Formats: sequence, structure tokens, C-alpha cells
Amino acid sequence: MNTSPTETIRWGILGPGHIARQFAKQLPSSQTGELVAIGSSDLTRAKDFAVEAGVPHAITGTYEEVLSNPDVDAVYVSTVNTSHAKLVLAAVHAGKHVLCEKPLAPNHGSVMAVVDAARTAGVVLIEAYMYRFHPQTAKLLELIGNGAIGQVQHVDASFCFEVPEKKGRLFDANLAGGGILDVGGYPVSMARAVAGAASGKSFVEPNDLRAAGYVGSTGVDEWAVAHLTFPSNLTATLRAGIRIQNPEEVTVTGSEGTLFLSDPWTIHDRQELVLRRVGEQPQKFTFASDNPANQSYALEADALAKAVGTGQESREMSLDDTLGTSAVLDRWREQVGVRFPFEADEANIPTVSGLPLAVLPDAPMRYARIPGLDKPVSRLVMGCDNQPDLAHASSLFDAFWSAGGNTFDTAWLYGTDGEHEKRFGRWLANRGVREDAVVIVKGAHTPHCDPDSLSRQLLESLDRQGLEYADVYLMHRDNPDIPVGEFVDVLDEHAGAGRITAFGGSNWTLDRFDEANAWAATNGRRPLTVLSNYFGLAEAYDVPWAGCRTATDPESKRWLTEGDVALLPWSSQARGFFARANPDDLSDSDLVRCFYGDANFERKRRAEQLATEFGVPATAVALAYVLAQQFPTFALVGPRSIAEYRATMMGLGIELNEEQTSWLDLRNGQNSF
Repeated sequence: MNTSPTETIRWGILGPGHIARQFAKQLPSSQTGELVAIGSSDLTRAKDFAVEAGVPHAITGTYEEVLSNPDVDAVYVSTVNTSHAKLVLAAVHAGKHVLCEKPLAPNHGSVMAVVDAARTAGVVLIEAYMYRFHPQTAKLLELIGNGAIGQVQHVDASFCFEVPEKKGRLFDANLAGGGILDVGGYPVSMARAVAGAASGKSFVEPNDLRAAGYVGSTGVDEWAVAHLTFPSNLTATLRAGIRIQNPEEVTVTGSEGTLFLSDPWTIHDRQELVLRRVGEQPQKFTFASDNPANQSYALEADALAKAVGTGQESREMSLDDTLGTSAVLDRWREQVGVRFPFEADEANIPTVSGLPLAVLPDAPMRYARIPGLDKPVSRLVMGCDNQPDLAHASSLFDAFWSAGGNTFDTAWLYGTDGEHEKRFGRWLANRGVREDAVVIVKGAHTPHCDPDSLSRQLLESLDRQGLEYADVYLMHRDNPDIPVGEFVDVLDEHAGAGRITAFGGSNWTLDRFDEANAWAATNGRRPLTVLSNYFGLAEAYDVPWAGCRTATDPESKRWLTEGDVALLPWSSQARGFFARANPDDLSDSDLVRCFYGDANFERKRRAEQLATEFGVPATAVALAYVLAQQFPTFALVGPRSIAEYRATMMGLGIELNEEQTSWLDLRNGQNSF
């Protein structure tokens, strides 16, 4: 659909509740919207709503019937919190644009999956924080950006109300109740937007959050307070509650005055923004609701129409903004101690769509073989140490699997008490894909690098993950004080018992690796066939952790090419060097120490030049370089989000030839390619 901002958008409403009535009431005041359909699980309710809304001949039916109707362009989702994600995905798959009531999903993991689906499908999706579309919010942010109150120092924002009885969805943990998720997103999104306006950006993420609250007998937070600190030292105090009276207000304090909003969220008949500057009379800005230009629900509808017409995400509420708010809400709930039953570490979390996990027909993944392992191995390997909870891990692993990724890197050392191994094992069991997956287990890390510790940690890792065997086992470090034959013997013993298949070493020297295989050949043991050292386009001038080894030197490349050894390089994209390294930015001391140097910045320049030609990020070129070697490589990647993973995946679409890889690695004298 190529709808311009002024063309009519034919709307369907999914969930004819109280907020949907407000949307239907104001939609006629929009410049672009027309209500044509009502979807509900109760057909009678849908028909009654249509009559009440003044559209008695509207299409009425189930959610599925509304979504399948070609006369509907977009839908407004206003059902209970736990049903949002599934309905939005159904709408996306039906090719409909979506305005969804907050929260888009109960947690950041599910929000990531929904946002990714919408972006992939090319449909417009907006989270309906309708206050963000009101002129008073725009005026507030404009005044801040123009320096009306000087340097912004603090935001105080509250959205609280008191429900007399602990009944209904707000007090039901299975329906994602509680104040933080129901109304906490308003002050959170406001604080992030204020911090953004003060910095000349759309929003800024807090670098610190501390919170407290009260969790009642039903397992949801009844009131909660969060204190945020932003990189500019701007602070915010936020309150949310469903069992406490507190004025619904926003006060922004600066070095030269304050900005004050009463009732900033639900937008009543006459809104007023008050600017107070030191030594001056207050200045008031009023916004009457009888003016169509001040009707937030209508403005939301027009914002979606504009996004459809321009092909750009909503300026008032982008999907990156939605992702950031949901991540803060997760942190707030975690500190207060609220985790819903369907998010528990032992929960059987389904895919966000509710459909079985499957590899997409056009999956871009490439595969190769690891010596000693009779399974195809994806050339990208998902690191299982950057997922804060099971919901996040599930969405990220699902996306990886759908793209054909079947190989996962785990380690006994990751997380507290093996939390990352347990999380991955739960996902593996939930999806039922163990036999198609390639699981890498690492153990025997310093100071527990000895045969006894190796055996103990291997058994613990298998138990944590619920596995009978590991497809690949890697010693996480080497200990030269122990004869290499002792390690070979114990690895061979576990392989003979069926606990491991292929095995090798991570951060081993080539001499030690050769010594191990010489012992194996002499004594009838299985050989090491896998090495996991640092390798990437950027040369490592130092290593991030003690005991690490690199394989970027010419001798290592020759050794890998001549030997029957698979390389699983960690930090295959040089810890973000190609994405964020700048000679003037010394804030990341590890990045500076390990990778900053003239030669690497020249490699980065060349990667950026090729990236422009290919139409991809420089990180994709850096990954393509790793995969273009003459020896088998399987790049370990550690994306923290689906968006990061998508950017990484672009490297699979680039086939570098020998001339290009030589040029990137400064092996010829050309300055341009």
C-alpha cells in the first residue's frame, strides 16, 4: 500500500473496551481516519459498539475476520496487556498497519520480536502513548530544547490512582497487572523524551536505575518509585501505582526555571503548561480539547497515516523509543521484584506468535562441517551470555533459529550459578529442537583448569542445560603446568562415554594444540579438531581477558589453512570496533587498549568504503571477512537485541573475493578498491 498522509485510512478496532471508545469518539476529528470495522471475541459486543460509535453498518466479527478483510487498512488494538503481542503479529502478518495500546508487550523480549516482525514486513506500528502526540507535550519538549529553563537538571513525573478492591486485570499477575506495566511507561517515556530534548535528540536512555516498591498479595506491584540518572547527570524521580493517590503531574526543573504539567497523561478538557523562570511572571500555554488539533487519539491516527505515506516511523513515538521504554520497565520491575508467572525461568514460554518454531523458507544462513561432528553447523554461532531473562533469550534465539541458525555457544562460567546455561537449556526444551541444534559447551576456565575440574564442570553444564551430550566441547583455557596428555585422555574418555562429540581448545597456543594431537596420535586417542581464539579483521594489540589467545598473525592463518581444524573466533567483530570506534572517543578503555591503532583504523576505513558499495554496515563487511577465509570459520556473535542480530546477519549476504579480503587486511598497497 502506498498511502499518502492525506489519504483515508480505514480503521478496525480490536477490543471494544473503554479506551477504544475514546479512540472511536475522536477518530472523526482526524484528517485521515474512518472507522469501518469492530472485532471482538463477543460478536454481540462488537455490534453494540458499532451502533454506539455511530457506524451501525461497520464490519463486525472475530479478530481474525476483521484482519482478513481487505477493506481494513489499519487496526487499533486495545485488548488486555497479555494479548497485545499476538494480535499485533496477526495484524502484521495480514499486512495491516497497527496502533497498539501500551504496553506493546509485557516485556522487552516480546517487544523486540513484535518490532522486528513489523519492520521486516514493512508495515507501520505505533505504540499508543497518546500523550506523546498532544501539542502540550510537543510544546514542553520544544521549550526544553530551546533552553527556556536553562540546563535541565531533574524530572519529577507521576501516574498513580487508587483501585479500592484488589480485583480485575490490574491485580492479576497472569494478565501482567500492576502499576509499573500499566501506567509506569508514561513517566518513563516522558523522562527519556525530556532527556532527549535537553540533548538535541528524540530520547536518551538512562545509565542507572534504582527502584523500590510494594508487591501485594496478588503478586503485582501496587506502587513503585524509580530514580533514573542519564549520561548528562540529569536525574528523574518516577512514580507509578494502582493503590495509591498521587497527583498526576510532571515537573521539569532547570537551572533557570521550571516547566509544569498537571494531568499530562489522559488529556482532559483544558490542558495547561506553565513555564516559570526565575525573576519572571509565570507564562501559561493552554490547549482546549474542543479544538480538533488537540485531540490526541485523532492525532495518533493521523500520525500513523503520515508514517504510512512517508515510509518513515512515527516521529512522536518511534519503535526505537518503544524498545527503550520497555527495557527500562523491565529493569524497574526486576528491582521491585515483579516477574510474572509466564516469565519465570522454568516457564514454557511459547513463541510470541504462538506458532511452532520453524526455519523460514528463505533463511539466509550458511553451513559447514566441523571435523568429527556429523551435523551441519551454522556459520554464525549465537553466544548465550547476553540475555537478561528467559523472555529476552526466547525471542532472540527464536529469531536466530528462524534464520537458519542452529549453533549455540554456552559455558559453565557464564552468569551467576549457571543462569545462562539454564536459560538456554529451558529454551531448547521449550522448542523441542535438541537433535537439530549444535550445542557448544565450554569449561575448565582458570583457575579451575585441570582434568578433574573439566569433568566436574562438564557434568554440571549438561545437567544445567538438560542435555545428555554436548556436540562440541571446548576447554575454555589451557594450563601449561599440566601435561597435555592428561587433558587429551580425559576428553577422549568423555567422548567414548558419549558425553561429547567433537572437542578442542579455546585460547590455546598452536604449539600446545599440535602437542595435544601428537599425543592423541601416539596413544590412540581422538584428536582435537576445534580451536576458538580471537580472529577478526581488526588486529588485536592486546587481549580483553587474561589468558586469551589470538589467531590473526600470518603463521596462525597458514596453520589453520593447512590443518584440518575449525576456527570458532570469539569477538569476531572486534568488540564493536567497526561500529563505534573513533580516535577521539577514548571512553571504552578495553576497546582502546585492544584495538586502537593506525592500521586498524585504516582497516575500518576500508570496511566502511566497501560497506557503502554493498549497502550494509561496516560490521557486516567485518563479519564477511571472517567467513571468507580459506580455512573453515564459524563466527561467534553476541547480539544483545534482535536489531543487532539483524545487522550482523547482513554479513551473510556478502561474498568477498581474495582480492577484497587482501585489501581489507592491508596486504596490498592500494588505498582504494
